[in-house]
Amino acid sequence: MDWGALHAILGGVNKHSTSIGKIWLTVLFIFRIMILVVAAEKVWGDEQQDFTCNTLQPGCKNVCYDEYFPISHIRLWALQLIFVSTPALLVAMHVAYRRQGKKRKQRHGEKIDIEDLKTQRFHIEGSLWWTYTSSIFCRIIFEAIFMYTFYFMYRGYKMPRVVKCTDFPCPNTVDCFISRPTEKTVFTIFMLAVSGICMLLNVLELSYLMLKLCMKKPKTLKSLPNH
Repeated sequence: MDWGALHAILGGVNKHSTSIGKIWLTVLFIFRIMILVVAAEKVWGDEQQDFTCNTLQPGCKNVCYDEYFPISHIRLWALQLIFVSTPALLVAMHVAYRRQGKKRKQRHGEKIDIEDLKTQRFHIEGSLWWTYTSSIFCRIIFEAIFMYTFYFMYRGYKMPRVVKCTDFPCPNTVDCFISRPTEKTVFTIFMLAVSGICMLLNVLELSYLMLKLCMKKPKTLKSLPNH
């Protein structure tokens, strides 16, 4: 996954975001993507290799591992980050569409500074407001879905030291041991806590935009001429 390309795209969206949106993007890249790229591979690099069971029955270890770890933590986190970041692409496409519209106006004779157009910050209003708030709402939904998926798939957020398997081809109840369970538990809780912080920032930003819209409507009504 080319996280640099994703950072470049979201960085362009960040220019048109609110202050809370800028904080969200900072948390996303420093405490989620950077930690995932730098530390996660070292923590989970031995995930399957050092998963040991007290039996030599062929296939038992594979079945047991698949039962308790149907998807690798790293891959699920990467998938979560992709889904959470994707709604921001809607905003990027909307901004690009508005820039194209202004370029077309220039072709028809209107004077528009192209350099100024590239650095222009669009205000979150009108149709862009709907696109932006929809992207935040989608991010909240995706965060909630993945947090529940983690809890459901891994039977909680704590990494067990020993798991018991009875599925075929295990000959009986077999004990299997996970390497460095405490370190993996701490890392898992950290990643989920940061995910919760990102969700909270999204809720705050959505509330801020809704409040700003509600405060703007009375001002618009007051500015209308009385008949």
